[in-house]
Amino acid sequence: MNRVSIRVLPLLIFLLFNVSNSEDEEVKQSLVRFMDKLAGVTAKTDQSWGWNMTSDPCTHKWKGVSCDTQLRSVKKVVLDGLNLTGVLDIGSVCKASSLLVFSLVKNNVAGLISEEMGNCKRLTHLYLSGNRLSGHLPDSLKELSNLKRFDITNNNFSGKVPDLSRISKLITFYAQNNQLSGEIPKLDFSNLMQFNVSNNNFSGPLPDVKGRFSAESWSGNPELGGEFISKEFPPSAAAAPLSPRKSKDSSRRLLLIYFGYAVLGLIILLVVAFILISKKKLKEAEADVAKKGVNAYTSSTYDVSKITEHKSEYSASYEESRAAMSPLVVLRSPRAQGLSFEDLLRAPAELLGKGKHGSIYKVMLDNGSTTLAVKRVKDWSVTSQAFRRRMQRLHQTRHPNILRSLAFYSSKQEKLLVYEYQPNGSLSKLLHGSRNGQAFDWGSRINVAATVAEALAYMHEELSEDGIAHGNLKSANILFNNNMDPCVSEYGLMISQSENPSSNSHSNSFSLDPARIRTSFKADIYGFGVILLELVTGKPVQGDELELIQWVNSVVREEWTVEVFDKGLLLEGASEERLLILLQIALKCINPNPYERPNMDQVAVMINTLKDEEDKSSPYV
Repeated sequence: MNRVSIRVLPLLIFLLFNVSNSEDEEVKQSLVRFMDKLAGVTAKTDQSWGWNMTSDPCTHKWKGVSCDTQLRSVKKVVLDGLNLTGVLDIGSVCKASSLLVFSLVKNNVAGLISEEMGNCKRLTHLYLSGNRLSGHLPDSLKELSNLKRFDITNNNFSGKVPDLSRISKLITFYAQNNQLSGEIPKLDFSNLMQFNVSNNNFSGPLPDVKGRFSAESWSGNPELGGEFISKEFPPSAAAAPLSPRKSKDSSRRLLLIYFGYAVLGLIILLVVAFILISKKKLKEAEADVAKKGVNAYTSSTYDVSKITEHKSEYSASYEESRAAMSPLVVLRSPRAQGLSFEDLLRAPAELLGKGKHGSIYKVMLDNGSTTLAVKRVKDWSVTSQAFRRRMQRLHQTRHPNILRSLAFYSSKQEKLLVYEYQPNGSLSKLLHGSRNGQAFDWGSRINVAATVAEALAYMHEELSEDGIAHGNLKSANILFNNNMDPCVSEYGLMISQSENPSSNSHSNSFSLDPARIRTSFKADIYGFGVILLELVTGKPVQGDELELIQWVNSVVREEWTVEVFDKGLLLEGASEERLLILLQIALKCINPNPYERPNMDQVAVMINTLKDEEDKSSPYV
């Protein structure tokens, strides 16, 4: 081979790799077939649409197609409002195995959804509303484990809906104005944020929707019955007049039932009395022991100035206090199995932060192989029993974006919480660090807002009866895990004003006054609104959030709203319209009147709707 050939060879290889199509020929052929069937009588005449074998879907930017950043695989197909009148061939479009978003909203497309729908394994958003689609929904829908949004509103679908309860990520299910029948579909209602099946032919009982949705979500289904439906289901035979004999039998049965309840109640009272007496004796014994050692321990153990390289502040008075300590309560977590209070006392600790509610430490165990975060809570006058109940209740309420404690310790003077250490810092540092938030783009910010809103909405719903709000929501308490997913930390550690014991009472139990509980949850809404302001403006909260709020309000009043937005977001091309919508949501959350603020589930719906629009318009996912 001569020198010219050697020099030309790398160039040929480079050209071969760069002229190759993003998707292989089979996928491209399937996509072209999909569009040929979809276009119908309104067949494309505009060559700029692409969708042909002589061009490439990514490098030539086919109409409605978005690809990944390397322009190698199709990520979105969004063909809304294009007057398409053909037939949907879902099998062909699902040949694009990387497809995440598929939308045909407001066209006039007919046909069925075949079982090949299950080939869209990575699909997260499916929007088919406003067409003439018909037939049964395929069973293969249950295979779309990544699905988040599902909207088939205003079509002619019929038959039963497959069981979608295993799709844990589903947060929107819209199927109103169809002809669907059978029972309301099985869904994971604990995560669902948007739900509507009105104006169909559903029958049977209403499922447990976790109190999240109003009757409008299932109205227009005459055969549907349940707790919130005026029509009784099933028809009760008790509505008919009873014969004297049946009446006597019923009275006898009722008498036996009431007698049984009375006996059961007496047994419960005796058990409760025994437990209370035992606890009282145990408490008195603990108090005697605590007087001898706890005060000495707490006066020296957590003095930050005593931290040295070789000796943790936790171990400052270990020997003299170990006998006075209540045991560390380890919750069910592999990360904390075998962990003891002595381990924490001996381990080296690094102070990460200190605030008005306590301090947070980085603790390294097993020669650094295990890293934990320990929160020391101060000025929280609540009994150990109440603290234990709260921690266990919080441990039972699980959400992937709420950081749960691994263990806790409580004595009269000290309360400690143990968490898994999150290595990627907080939202506050990410926004207001050395790069001034410029590396934290608009897509990432709206994703954080939506994720945190959904997590808080879930916690508020699950813990509404317990009256446990976050109590100290701020950007510094939103941490990022190894996958850079946001996690809300320190949920429920602070007693809000609604839970403080009455000033006229000497009791340390929690107050569950309904009006105060509502106010405490509204305080979380306020804190979340301040976080939204930080996301939109890029400005930090300096001491008191009122300074940021007053500045935003003054700029908005002067009708210079665009000056509020983070310049870095505007330079990257973020939509001013969507920035304005998020700003408006933030202003609703910080309304001075707590009762005029929206609930957290309403906030989550508003932000997720905004995120959907962003997902559809963004060239990348």
